Amino acid sequence: MERTTARPAALRTRRAARAFALLGTTLLLGGCSATGSGGSSPDGRSGGERTDPATTALGTPEDLATDLDVPWGIDFLPDGSALVAQRDSAVVAHVTPDGDVTEAGTVEGVRHGGEGGLLGLAVDPDFPERPYVYVHHTSDTDNRVSRMEYEDSLGDAEVLLDGIPAATTHNGGRIAFGPDGHLYVATGDAQEEGSAQDTDSLAGKILRITDDGEPAPDNPFDNHVYSYGHRNVQGLAWDGQGRLYATEFGQDTLDEVNLIEPGGNYGWPDVEGPGGDDAYTDPLVTWEPAEASPSGAAIVGDSLYVAALRGARLWEVPLNGDGTVGEPRPHFADEFGRLRTVVAHPDGDTLWLSTSNLDAWGSPADDDDRIMTVPLE
Repeated sequence: MERTTARPAALRTRRAARAFALLGTTLLLGGCSATGSGGSSPDGRSGGERTDPATTALGTPEDLATDLDVPWGIDFLPDGSALVAQRDSAVVAHVTPDGDVTEAGTVEGVRHGGEGGLLGLAVDPDFPERPYVYVHHTSDTDNRVSRMEYEDSLGDAEVLLDGIPAATTHNGGRIAFGPDGHLYVATGDAQEEGSAQDTDSLAGKILRITDDGEPAPDNPFDNHVYSYGHRNVQGLAWDGQGRLYATEFGQDTLDEVNLIEPGGNYGWPDVEGPGGDDAYTDPLVTWEPAEASPSGAAIVGDSLYVAALRGARLWEVPLNGDGTVGEPRPHFADEFGRLRTVVAHPDGDTLWLSTSNLDAWGSPADDDDRIMTVPLE
């Protein structure tokens, strides 16, 4: 499940406290260790003697859009505006870089309950030549991926892939097009732990599909499955060399960032965190759940950014350029509450960062939930 976080009273005076929070973040960056609030890189995965690449300074977050209904998936149109999936209402919002918010449409057949509802969203990489928007959503019976035409408003939903197990929790939900042009779909184990190790099940996996919902060519098991042994993946991001990184909720011990390989077994439920067994792929980074509960992920330059729910902060993981990582560093700890999604704006100058304080585990401030812009300095 997505773990709770207590929202401090200082959040009621959030705007006045931002300068102090940023100063505190700067101090934290210089004081992270290999354990505790800095996360950890398992032995053998951090490249031995570590030299962190330079990380990008982050400016002060500013509200772009407010009063949203648990914003989940966010992706950009060619003009720099974004479509935003709102989990509980199933309404897709259109948000411009100036902060104008309009309704693009409502996705048919969505059932919200617990962590289910309208989750991931991806715009076709060939938009507008292929004027499609893809969503991951919960129905009355399952999780599924659907496609809609979009031209100022959403058309009818066409189901591309159904039968992904659903439950009150552990629905995964992130979708994103990879550099190979295929759509990657993050799923959870839907509270059936054993399904994560079953390569014939769609639960507890990262799936790789065509834009028509078929298994992508060269998938390792000749079906939709790309990797397995996952508990609840909610973040997908690729670096400049085409490597795929995924964030994953642990159970009670360790949350993870994994480097995803086709056919890789990431251990759940047999192991949580490093397994010490060649049968499983160990994570690059682990955190205690109170520090993370990692959801959305984005890569800019040499940094992987991870939005943390219970941890209520934005983690920055330095990428060494060879599939290894440096020491994770926190930003904005406890300043905005639960953070769900982080995406890099196409202008290359900003991150868009969303809160998730209106879900069942949050403590919303005035005007939550919101999308904020974070300058890259």
